Amino acid sequence: MSDQRSSKATKVFLIDDHPLVRESLTSLINQQPDLVTCGEAEDTPSAMRAIVREQPDVAIIDISLKEGSGMELIRLIKARAPRVAMIVLSMHDEKIYAERAIRAGARGYVMKRESTKRIITAIRQVLQGRLALSEQMSARFAEKFVSGRQTVGESPVEDLSDRELEVFNLLGRGLETRQVAETLNVSIKTVQAYCARIKQKRKLSTATELLREAIRWNELQAGT
Repeated sequence: MSDQRSSKATKVFLIDDHPLVRESLTSLINQQPDLVTCGEAEDTPSAMRAIVREQPDVAIIDISLKEGSGMELIRLIKARAPRVAMIVLSMHDEKIYAERAIRAGARGYVMKRESTKRIITAIRQVLQGRLALSEQMSARFAEKFVSGRQTVGESPVEDLSDRELEVFNLLGRGLETRQVAETLNVSIKTVQAYCARIKQKRKLSTATELLREAIRWNELQAGT
């Protein structure tokens, strides 16, 4: 790759905790004449350090990371490197996470089960100043904007805050309270407070019920 091409191409930074995903995306992006990867990371701390250093044009971010949270990373990048256009590439259901990601500062949301070419289209869409969303999510956004109400089929976790949903998701993946705290870089007491609010909102009485509900919900998401 020539220095001339590298200086003119749109720089893309990858954040995903799966090396094979990063390798596949790197190969796909570097095949494009107008795009080039400028770095990669698997967790929030290393991603922020590299993004501040490399100043990419676009960041591709997964929601589940080795350390930290993709949603929190989006908010950090928006605050510290606001010119970086962010696209979420995730296995998590867009009906649950897309609006949250856009509110946090992302410009697009792509499901990993979509065609690999979709991420290239999404990159070009956000570079043009557009939102990169599936037709289904664009329609849901439009309906919500026009009606001012949630669309039919509202998620049962819709009333959870972003942080509460992150805790709920991590519990459903089998993490203990201490591990959740370490992953989100907060205190155990803070996680316990989130759990209490989740139980209240979901009308659950005990920690066992919360854990059972979280695991069941996580299994349903994995099956979608």
